[in-house]
Amino acid sequence: MQAELIEKGVRYLANTYSRNPVAIVKGEGCWVWDMTGRRYLDFLSGIAVCNLGHCHRDVVEAITTQAGKLTHISNLFFIEPQVKAAEALVAHSFGDKVFFCNSGAEANEAAIKLARRYSWKRYGEGRYAIIAMENSFHGRTMATLSATGQRKFHEGFPPMLEGFNFVPFNDLDALKRATDEKTCAVLIELIQAEGGVYVAEKDYIKELRDFTRERDILLIIDEVQTGIGRTGKLFCYEHYGIEPDIISLAKGLGNGFPVGAIIAKDSIMDAFVPGTHASTFGGNPLASAAVLATLNTLINEGVLKQSQKAGEYLFGELVNLKRKYPFITDIRGMGLLLGVEVSVDGDALQKEFLKEGVIINCTKGHILRLVPPLIVTSEEIDIFIKVADKVFERYL
Repeated sequence: MQAELIEKGVRYLANTYSRNPVAIVKGEGCWVWDMTGRRYLDFLSGIAVCNLGHCHRDVVEAITTQAGKLTHISNLFFIEPQVKAAEALVAHSFGDKVFFCNSGAEANEAAIKLARRYSWKRYGEGRYAIIAMENSFHGRTMATLSATGQRKFHEGFPPMLEGFNFVPFNDLDALKRATDEKTCAVLIELIQAEGGVYVAEKDYIKELRDFTRERDILLIIDEVQTGIGRTGKLFCYEHYGIEPDIISLAKGLGNGFPVGAIIAKDSIMDAFVPGTHASTFGGNPLASAAVLATLNTLINEGVLKQSQKAGEYLFGELVNLKRKYPFITDIRGMGLLLGVEVSVDGDALQKEFLKEGVIINCTKGHILRLVPPLIVTSEEIDIFIKVADKVFERYL
């Protein structure tokens, strides 16, 4: 049955993913099951999406209840759960207003447009350039692809959109040299997750915030992967003691329901007026219900504190493995967004983990990315570490 489905998938689906030969049909907490009934420990969370785990009861209840009332109405009307979700995001962030969309790429697209329009309104034509980071990743639309600092993602799609300049991560001097009268914004991830789990230095971010504020250059922080509790706080920027001008969100925002958003201060978001930006499905009743349930659970049920402890425990256990296996060259990250750099074939390791019933991800060919649900227990971490020890032993 599973083999037949996989065969049909190869036949009918666009070949845009390197899919594992497994069909997942059920999930609960940190575990998923395939069509044969085999259980897997999910340390990927749908790529940092199911922060509350699979099929969390509160999110499921919120979506199903809302589905019985209203599944869609256009944004030409006020939508009750959308207003409540926006209110919750504002109450727990630096911002004043929220724009909802459907994905991380759309959120970053909205942030790029908002930055350019804000600058256009204040300074007129010619101030549109955005400085982004080498090794970054911001999405698959043409604008977000153009803002991504990895050539491999550009292959086959040039010409890229103009107005994006790239500088090395954690290098403020290089950024200052790249800044000119055309610069309207800086776009940055505080952890380059797709790029290999590289963390921004605290002093660098503080100095960057001061520099951009002095020049009235907007600081856009891409929190698509780091937001919604992934690093132990609701938003990663909270670790740095700064306030950005715009943040983008998606992935964990709806705990699996497709939704994205940007948050900004009134003074910036006011650059958007009717007709300047829109999304038919953005913040629809189902998505907004998922957002509200996710936020309420994270904030009110102690999930953030639990995830901090889990992240510390997982990191410590990984350090112990590093002492044992010399091919582990580095462990880095924050909270439950961790990277294990290896000097062996990471893609092969990922496949070995899957054979042992554990789902992880490999990025850049040699960095194992670990993003388990924030509700992961110490017992489940122990299961992961036991499997990792077993897999790594084969590479000595």
